[in-house]
Amino acid sequence: MRQPGTYSGILTANMAGRMGPHSLPLARIKKIMKKSGDDVKMISGEAPIVFSKACELFIEELTRRSWMITMQGKRRTLHKDDVASAVVATDLFDFLVNLVDGSTTTTTTTRSTTTNETEITEK
Repeated sequence: MRQPGTYSGILTANMAGRMGPHSLPLARIKKIMKKSGDDVKMISGEAPIVFSKACELFIEELTRRSWMITMQGKRRTLHKDDVASAVVATDLFDFLVNLVDGSTTTTTTTRSTTTNETEITEK
C-alpha cells in the first residue's frame, strides 16, 4: 500500500529519487477530475499524484517566465501583470490567453462600513 505523503514509484524515476509530501491536496485534485465530465466515474489512486506533479511543474514554469518579466522591469515583486505578460509571450500558455486577456479589467473590492458586507465591482 502506498504511504500517504510520498510520491508514487511511477514518478520517482523522473524525479531522481525525490520523496516527500505532496504540495497540492490530492482530494481536491480528484474532485476537480471528477467534475471534468459525466464520463469520469473512477479514478485510480495514482492519477491524482501524477496531476499533482504536473500542476507543480506548470506553476514553476509559469512563475519562472513571469519572474523574468519582473526582473526586466527592474522590480522585485511579481505582479499579476507579469503573469499575464508571460502567458501572452509564451505559445505554450496560449490556452490561458482568454483568462488573462481580461487582466486589463480591474477588479476592486470595497468594504461598506455600515453593513460590513464586501462588494466586488468590475470597472
